[in-house]
Amino acid sequence: MPLVIAIVFLITVVPSWLGVYSGYYQFVLMLIGINITLTVSLNLINGYMGEFSVGHAAFMGAGAYVASIINVYLLADSNFFGQARIAPGWSILIFPISLILGGIAASLFSLLVAFPSFRTRGDYLAIITLAVNFIFKSVIENIDKIGGPRGFMGMGGVVKAMQDVINIPWVMIWVFIVMVFSIYIVRNLVSSIMGKGIVAIRDDEIAAELMTVNTRRMKVIAFMLACGLAGMAGGLHAHAVSFINPSSYFIIQSTFMLVMVYLGGMGSLSGSVISAVLFTILLELMKPLGLYRFVVIPVLFILLMLLRPSGLMGNRELSDIFPPLRKFFGTAEERISHVPASD
Repeated sequence: MPLVIAIVFLITVVPSWLGVYSGYYQFVLMLIGINITLTVSLNLINGYMGEFSVGHAAFMGAGAYVASIINVYLLADSNFFGQARIAPGWSILIFPISLILGGIAASLFSLLVAFPSFRTRGDYLAIITLAVNFIFKSVIENIDKIGGPRGFMGMGGVVKAMQDVINIPWVMIWVFIVMVFSIYIVRNLVSSIMGKGIVAIRDDEIAAELMTVNTRRMKVIAFMLACGLAGMAGGLHAHAVSFINPSSYFIIQSTFMLVMVYLGGMGSLSGSVISAVLFTILLELMKPLGLYRFVVIPVLFILLMLLRPSGLMGNRELSDIFPPLRKFFGTAEERISHVPASD
């Protein structure tokens, strides 16, 4: 943990103080971190559990709106809620709490999907998650108190309140903390006994049930965890861009997440990280193409699926390709196996 804190400090705070990062580069780095969290969380559902969720952006949006509303209501002067209720000094404490509450809200929202869809098999989860994505967008558009289709803003005031206390890139710091936390918790889950049950569901659900795996319970736990992580990523995204609307968390965003998961490889955390980095940079490089990038990028990935349908990493990790990495990034058993035996 001290090593992680030191690395986050060196990546975020020190370059900011030295003026290495411009505002644009900070924004791109935040997008990369957010996309890594989203890809890792969706890979838990689509890759490790073997289900097919296509509406992950709805849970990202739920976390974004809940975290933003809490922070703007308490910490910022806005046209929506009037004057701030709490002094800016509390912003440093309130911000992570609101992220957690956004993640919890997204997890609870996911129960609308989990209970009906996991009583069935096949492609029903895809249909239900797609419907929930439409429901989320329609509901938010009809709540005028938070801007409706016009969108919601004021998160910039929250970020400014934190920077007035201590002038460091708070949002970027929390992006990297949540990213590391997401990778850590998903990695530990899939390598645990419960995680083996989740993978068994993917391989053969009927056989898993015969081996006493409570498949319905496992599905609900994995789905709620993945959606909770997406909700936290949504809260960070809202404060990174300072403006959100229902269309920000609709089909196109869900499609981007699916592309990153399948680009990296199903059931590969390393693949999720690599694909999120590459895809985010590719989107930024193609911005001069305007709307044509939404034609070029799908064509590129159609070619990828034809030439390498398993994605960049397949279901492998970097430690499988470079065994020495297991000493640092492997499971507990793999790290122990690399400790030299005593004489």
